[in-house]
Amino acid sequence: MTFSIKSLAVSISAVIGVAIALQAIYVAIIGGWDITFGRAWILCGAVVVAILSNSLASHRHQAKSWTNHLPEWLLWTIDITLIAVFIVGTLKFIQIQQLIEETIFQYQTLDIGIALAAVVVLLEATRRLFGLPIVIIAAFGILYCLYGQFLPGFLNHSGFTLNRSMQTIWYSFQGVYGMPMGVVLQVVLIFIVFGVILEGTGASDALIRASVALTGHTRGGPAHSAVVASAIFGSMSGSVTANVVGTGSFTIPMIKRRGFSPAMAGGIEAAASTGGQIVPPVMGAAAFLMADLTGEAYTTICIAALIPALFYYGSLFASISIQAGADGIEPLPASERPPLNRMDLMACLLFIIPIAVIVFVLVIGRSPALAGFWAIVAAILLGALNKKNRENRRVIWEVLKKAGQACAWIIIAVGCIGVILGVFNLTGLGISFASVVAEFSKFSLLAALMTTALAALVLGMGMPTLPAYLIIILVLGPVMQGLGAELLPTHMFVFYFGVLSAITPPVAIGAFAAAPIANAHPFSTAIAAVRLAIVGFIIPFIFVYEPSLLLVGDFNIYSFLRVAISLAVAIWLINTALIGFEREKLSILERAVRGVIGAGLLVQVPSLQYAFILVAILLVAFGTVRFRRKQLNK
Repeated sequence: MTFSIKSLAVSISAVIGVAIALQAIYVAIIGGWDITFGRAWILCGAVVVAILSNSLASHRHQAKSWTNHLPEWLLWTIDITLIAVFIVGTLKFIQIQQLIEETIFQYQTLDIGIALAAVVVLLEATRRLFGLPIVIIAAFGILYCLYGQFLPGFLNHSGFTLNRSMQTIWYSFQGVYGMPMGVVLQVVLIFIVFGVILEGTGASDALIRASVALTGHTRGGPAHSAVVASAIFGSMSGSVTANVVGTGSFTIPMIKRRGFSPAMAGGIEAAASTGGQIVPPVMGAAAFLMADLTGEAYTTICIAALIPALFYYGSLFASISIQAGADGIEPLPASERPPLNRMDLMACLLFIIPIAVIVFVLVIGRSPALAGFWAIVAAILLGALNKKNRENRRVIWEVLKKAGQACAWIIIAVGCIGVILGVFNLTGLGISFASVVAEFSKFSLLAALMTTALAALVLGMGMPTLPAYLIIILVLGPVMQGLGAELLPTHMFVFYFGVLSAITPPVAIGAFAAAPIANAHPFSTAIAAVRLAIVGFIIPFIFVYEPSLLLVGDFNIYSFLRVAISLAVAIWLINTALIGFEREKLSILERAVRGVIGAGLLVQVPSLQYAFILVAILLVAFGTVRFRRKQLNK
């Protein structure tokens, strides 16, 4: 009986997951569903997938699990009851929405009880997928609605009953079923499906081989190949964990064999995989979400993201090269580099053509969702050329099942965010908090930026990047703009820190995914990743103060060149200072001087930057001359 229940649960989860993926493709072609039925039933399907694929019974044999003390039939009964409760909540939501359209409706105690139970089930599904942090925030939000009148200062409000709270959180389009859910269902899901299909057709394998062949002549070798592969694959997948596991299982062992420490190998992959979401044209579907929220064209978002992404990965390349030199690692011998044959070059088309299709469809003015659809068509047709895919008749089913599961994850995260946004809408907490931040930093944009960065890092530790970006930009975005920041730099700033939360301790989900592959301690891996990606934490501050770096708006070529040159020099100086090496080991004094000059170059005062650029050139020239003299004297 146990086996049959487990098999049935897996089958039901798979079927619903495939249905979610297929409906995302349908929406991209035909258009969205009815707002009430579509959002309600898709979220319901996602909850069912989450509960059945992460059932209590599946955790029964884990160490220290409370489920070990309960019979398996009872655990399945609990899960089935949770699903039943959520289905009833969904039906009640649909019924009340129809009644509201037709007549004046009075909420009954039973209606509110059902809504509360459904919200609890949603939070439980979120806990199983993402852990407690975001669930605790949502739960405290509901308590805040009920008891906020007893709190002091900006937290105080007039107080709301459970009836009124559930009306906003569950029975309206300002909470769970609000605007973020609509954006995700209309735009984001199709690109999640695209990323999974691209991975399933074998594009990632071809990408890794090409990357290793192209970067084998550098000191970093496979470490540089991990950067290239992760940048491209991460842009399409939108999942740091999937990116780390997908490319890291191949690149991390190679990085270790070249002489990098286990923690450094894991840190390289984690930093490279995390940055994939800031790489245009797809940006893990963020480009389309950002375009929708800002009202800017998709191409504008991609152009704005390009230069910062190049600097981020340029910094990773530089840091890896310097670290390789410090560790005495030489370029990969030609005999060990995998040659690219004709089949490899053909396989590279698996990821080149679909990305080109996305860009082409968007450039001719069609919708992002339709671009995602045609990219999927291109990926499937190209994948069919692979003999392994043709021989495996279940490949489409398996890919759609995995895509549906990935879609369910993001839907549930956004549903939980909807609970928090419902609290903000009802209590005015978002406006109150924004007012406090504005008051705290009314004379300093820098203070507002640091507050926002911290909020994005903390919130991003408990959820995927897109939901974290959504909630922070909706609450704190207006404050930053009120203090002088432009619209697009503000959105890019929040998104960057939401992305970088994946490698920021203590949670650092990207580092935790890389650590087991590298046989390293997760915290050591996270520290290595942060050190490698340190420039990524700096770049957002720069483009807020100097939007020319984004190539949009009031672009000034002279400002752009000054900022770009200053940043490039600062990247080199900061990395050599942190690692303590440039051709040879640097003294403590030299490292300190380089660090100070590198930091000075980041201050957006033109005269100061020109002076520091001159000093930096002299400093690097002095080091080069000294090294060559030592070589001649040997």
